[in-house]
Amino acid sequence: MNVLTVDLEEWFHILDNDSTRTEDEWVRFESRFEENAIRVVRILQKKGVHATFFVLGWIARKYPDIIKEISSLGYEIGSHSDMHQLVYKQSEKDFARDLANSIESIERITGKRVRCYRAPGFSITADSKWVFPILASNGIEIDCSIFPARRAHGGYKEFEHAKPVILCGDGYEIKELPISIRNILKLPIAYSGGGYFRLLPYKAIASLMGQDDYNMMYFHPRDFDNNQPIIKDLSLIRRFKSYYGLRGAYRKFERLLDSFDFVDVGQFVNETNWNDVERIHL
Repeated sequence: MNVLTVDLEEWFHILDNDSTRTEDEWVRFESRFEENAIRVVRILQKKGVHATFFVLGWIARKYPDIIKEISSLGYEIGSHSDMHQLVYKQSEKDFARDLANSIESIERITGKRVRCYRAPGFSITADSKWVFPILASNGIEIDCSIFPARRAHGGYKEFEHAKPVILCGDGYEIKELPISIRNILKLPIAYSGGGYFRLLPYKAIASLMGQDDYNMMYFHPRDFDNNQPIIKDLSLIRRFKSYYGLRGAYRKFERLLDSFDFVDVGQFVNETNWNDVERIHL
């Protein structure tokens, strides 16, 4: 199955960059969230496609009517953290507080329980496995955070599983839906969302998706906003990653929705026989 997810954040929520690091900086930028989020929801409604939305608690509090509307349309809402900080740079105490704040905000607005989580920037690493018991203790049953390869924001290259597994620890189990990776010439290649989706030609993406029965796709509203301002203090490499391919991304996304069937996280979990899924003990 192809799983479709959307990370609801602002265009300026760029990680590991001084001018976009915290709320003190965020308030200086213009907001483009409402227009961009509504555009994504409209195309999903038009195509009749289900998706799971991972929402920042900060976004939920700032735009409660939009989050409530997305939830009322039948889309599942998960947590994308509260303040969009890298996991591996937080203490366990700070992470737990941030997670709890995000869940409380989302549940208060939607009236529905939050059971899914995705870390900002897929920033769970081999050294931050301590997040999983914290997730479980806060009612999270499904995690979609692991990027099983090296990447700019850490990645978890030691994980070596690009398919769903059950993560087991002392008194908890979490269903893990990692990001899709394909080995090409022995190199792990990501293709399934964000900058990877904008960078690769559509034919390459379609070919890679056709090679397996599990594809975890993820997008941000900013991935389709060709008119967003450019953050000037980014390095040339970061600027390329953040802005390349924006012009044609929306048309490419429409083509993807027309060419493949998608389910949300909940449907995938419900239709998977978890007795046949590998269990990983952390």
